[in-house]
Amino acid sequence: MSATTAGPGRAPARTTAAARLRALARAELTLLGRTKATLATAVSVPLLMPFMFRSTVDGMDLKGTGLTVGSVLLPSSIGFSLLVAVYSSLVSVYAARREELVLKRLRTGESRDAEILAGAALPSVAIGLAQCLVLTVAYVVTLDVGAPASPHLVVLGLLLGLVTWPALAAVTASFSRSVEGAQVAALPLMMVSLLGSGTFIPLETLPDRLASFCELLPLTPVITLLRGGWTGHLSAHDTLGAVGTAVAWTALAVFAVRRWFRWEPRR
Repeated sequence: MSATTAGPGRAPARTTAAARLRALARAELTLLGRTKATLATAVSVPLLMPFMFRSTVDGMDLKGTGLTVGSVLLPSSIGFSLLVAVYSSLVSVYAARREELVLKRLRTGESRDAEILAGAALPSVAIGLAQCLVLTVAYVVTLDVGAPASPHLVVLGLLLGLVTWPALAAVTASFSRSVEGAQVAALPLMMVSLLGSGTFIPLETLPDRLASFCELLPLTPVITLLRGGWTGHLSAHDTLGAVGTAVAWTALAVFAVRRWFRWEPRR
């Protein structure tokens, strides 16, 4: 992004970081709209998840866990939205913009590296956030989930997810040689997160050792905070543990992006 001209004989006027982010986000939204398959997947698939897995959750034995069908399905649906609308979508976006030399050209302008990556992520993050809000309203109406007992935990969990997963998407794209390869590279972390983060199988129903391992997965803190926020059954110790795990994953992802992210096509 180039600086605007202030007038004859004057130095170019520098734009603010907020203005650069808005411009980058608008440009990315335009590009995202042209890739209809990616956009359709990001928008529609997470909204279909509740219908696909409702019968599975209905068949679970939740006695003694303090959970209900709604308190299992709602956080799971939000986690699924983060994986598809944010993570999977952004892995493809970062890989595509790199292969198209968009990222390389942007680096010659005024925008900093972090602003370029954040600007590219904003449309997908906005889509994911909108889906989470729609899903919440739908569950409150259809399953009588009710208001969260600890809304601050819900907000905290969602914010951590919207920060952690774009960073992890950039890491995954770093090791992908093409857009098609990026989609394949995103699958292992998605599958592990879906199966082991309490998304479809609550950790309360797993053996202790397996549950302790699954608590370290990057999506688990989000699900833990969301579910605990709705049920009100999350202790201060578990809250701090979840936040610490999410922050650790975010810090690790940021370090990996700074160290290994490729701004030019991989050959």
